[in-house]
Amino acid sequence: MAREVALLWWAMCAFASLVLLAVSALWIYAMRRQPRDLDPQQAKRIHRRWIVGGGIILPTASIALLLVFGTPIASRMLPLPLSGEQPLRIEIVGHQWWWEVRYPDSGVVTANQLHIPAARPVDIQVSSADVIHSFWVPRLGGKIDMIPGHLNHIRLQADQPGVHRGQCSEFCGTQHSHMVLHVQAHTDADFAAWLAARRTQRIEALSGAAGETFAARCGRCHRVAGVSDGQRAPDLSDLGSRPTLGGVLRNEPGAILIWLREHQRLKPGNGMPLHDDIDPEQLQRIATWLEGLAP
Repeated sequence: MAREVALLWWAMCAFASLVLLAVSALWIYAMRRQPRDLDPQQAKRIHRRWIVGGGIILPTASIALLLVFGTPIASRMLPLPLSGEQPLRIEIVGHQWWWEVRYPDSGVVTANQLHIPAARPVDIQVSSADVIHSFWVPRLGGKIDMIPGHLNHIRLQADQPGVHRGQCSEFCGTQHSHMVLHVQAHTDADFAAWLAARRTQRIEALSGAAGETFAARCGRCHRVAGVSDGQRAPDLSDLGSRPTLGGVLRNEPGAILIWLREHQRLKPGNGMPLHDDIDPEQLQRIATWLEGLAP
């Protein structure tokens, strides 16, 4: 699928370049040519040729050529019935400004990352929890709008294992550019192992005062499997394994503590309150515990 999308993109670029060259050549010719004396009948014939050729034949031929290239590829992006191995189903909900990713067949939930098997079609069901977003992984296919109260579907397929970047392509607020989706295509074995690890993950709750603070301040919005059931904010059950935090910070040792302290400076307007009133030692313990949440 990725190779076909790239081929279609290059074909469209080549065709657009040819059209640009042709129009530019005609414009230069029109500017430099010597005017001719034409009687009304000749002028009428020439005008008719331009209208028919440039206004009907050229657009029709252009659209037909693009349809010949694009229709077979576009049809593969639709969730049409398939014989043999069935597509993997994944649900993605857009939020300001993060991605909620659900695997309904296994009950696994994650955020801001999409794990898929390579060389297998994946049916993505998209929706939005607030404003209009747009799901787009350029290397894997087209884009589709995520509309509140409405379900849309798109089919993707990665030809081989690799990492891809997804991006919201519909302006959705001040942090639109930081609404980034990390897409990881695995071999079948690696994907099955990741899914099994997430499905069987057992998390030990944070103890002491820091655990109480997390339950009171974080657990009401964030879910951690077996620890808290918050549904308003990203699931944190595998936070330590994610490559980025909030789309603005690489998840490296110490990065979670920086995020907890500076999140409104790093990503102004996000829905998380300031933590200035939390004891620094408790905040450090919470950050260390979150770094260890990985399948």
